[in-house]
Amino acid sequence: MITDKDISLLKSKGITTESVNKQLKQFEKGFAFMDIQKPASTGKGIIVLDEEEKLMFTDQYRAGIDQGCSVIKFVPASGAATRMFKDMFTFINADKAKQEELKKQGPVQDFLSHINHFAFSQELAKVSGIDFSDKKAVMDNAVLIVEKLLLSNGLNYGNHPKGVLKFHLEGDRATTPIEEHLCEGATYGQDNEGNVNIHFTVSGDHKALFQEVVNKNIPYYEAKYDVKFNISFSEQKEHTDTIAVNPDNSPFRTEDGKLLFRPGGHGALIENLNDLEADIIFIKNIDNVIPEYRLKDTIQHKEALAGVLYQYQQKIFDYLQQLSSDKENLPLLEEILDFMQDQLFIALPEGIAEYPLAEKRLYIISKLNRPIRVCGMVKNEGEPGGGPFWGIGKYGETSLQIVEGSQIDMENPEKKNLVKKSTHFNPVDLVCGTKDYKGNKFDLLEYVDPKTGFISDKSVGGRVLKALELPGLWNGAMSDWITLFVEVPISTFNPVKTVNDLLRPQHQPENTK
Repeated sequence: MITDKDISLLKSKGITTESVNKQLKQFEKGFAFMDIQKPASTGKGIIVLDEEEKLMFTDQYRAGIDQGCSVIKFVPASGAATRMFKDMFTFINADKAKQEELKKQGPVQDFLSHINHFAFSQELAKVSGIDFSDKKAVMDNAVLIVEKLLLSNGLNYGNHPKGVLKFHLEGDRATTPIEEHLCEGATYGQDNEGNVNIHFTVSGDHKALFQEVVNKNIPYYEAKYDVKFNISFSEQKEHTDTIAVNPDNSPFRTEDGKLLFRPGGHGALIENLNDLEADIIFIKNIDNVIPEYRLKDTIQHKEALAGVLYQYQQKIFDYLQQLSSDKENLPLLEEILDFMQDQLFIALPEGIAEYPLAEKRLYIISKLNRPIRVCGMVKNEGEPGGGPFWGIGKYGETSLQIVEGSQIDMENPEKKNLVKKSTHFNPVDLVCGTKDYKGNKFDLLEYVDPKTGFISDKSVGGRVLKALELPGLWNGAMSDWITLFVEVPISTFNPVKTVNDLLRPQHQPENTK
């Protein structure tokens, strides 16, 4: 099944034959659904901060910065924006009759009728040669306009990453998501010396585009905020690619006979995260950005989340320090167990009260000496995405987990009902602590639950295949972390999944009515 040529390919990617065979067996076996027990809810896994507490935690975060805490902003930004323009590609690839139909209704009509509301409109008008103030000309030349937006003979947006596209207008200045992340980093991610560290994970094909945008704009934003930016990039590591298979689970081979490997999904980025060195790590997706004038809520809640992380982490570090020197203090152990159960929402094992003192102490250390994440959660208002649940974790214990829809057996009426009762969803808004109480970095790969990957259906050149997705970055890859969920407002969640999302009020200029 695996040839000498295959082995040569594996070596070039840093993938072992053992790993491939393990993946092939996983395709045959499949993945079990996450055994969710109940949704996390207000007071039962989700913390709600009042205004006074937000200010208090913000002060905690700033105190940590003053004391020298290092900070970095981690932005997953790999992949082209192809899915953002799915409806537009359908339009230009349709026959003429279908094109006439599509431009009179739905997403294409919305795009064309509001074409002057996009930050890229002036640039698009120039390359297309169409006067966008002439509505008839826009409709008559709709195919040309969309082609000039998407294809390489125009703006090439269909092949570019989201990070470099023009999303917003700030006066006459059209800004990209990269620039919005620079603004965010400058407002809540400075260290005590005015440094702002931002790390983008990018595709190798797009790295030059990112660097071009960064190099062009860094001087402007450094002067505007009086900060020093340190921007770094990394690519998804080739050894995290996974083999593709045919529907019968045999290895998929390209027309020239080569094995096909695919990126293992955003879960592969746990290795990139593992390489970072910082006390506080913010994680936010590249497309969840808004214009600078709307940042007030985002800044307030990012700092509050970081304050929650800092305060709880300091408490945990203090307890672990005490346990390292005071090994037979029963009142201290009982105090810590109460803290774990009541404030960290750690489900304690039955009968722990009867554990011998030494065993109780070791259990506490094993549960507290782990990476910690504070995750913003938004009230469920119909947006897609995973959610916060109590689920069965890596070692069979009940714990707080972020669970995607694909991980839940929706054919099971009981599990489907639990999903319906869920009150919050995951906007991918995390603040992480990845060092232990001695200042050493955790090896984050030790806390991944390999059972939480999934298999998806894809196609290449019209041929159907199955792909193996690694445990998601904020799902199974962080399964065994200490997890705290904190409610944040919907105003902090503004993803751009389709081009027409840019027409939403939160993405429009301040003076737009």
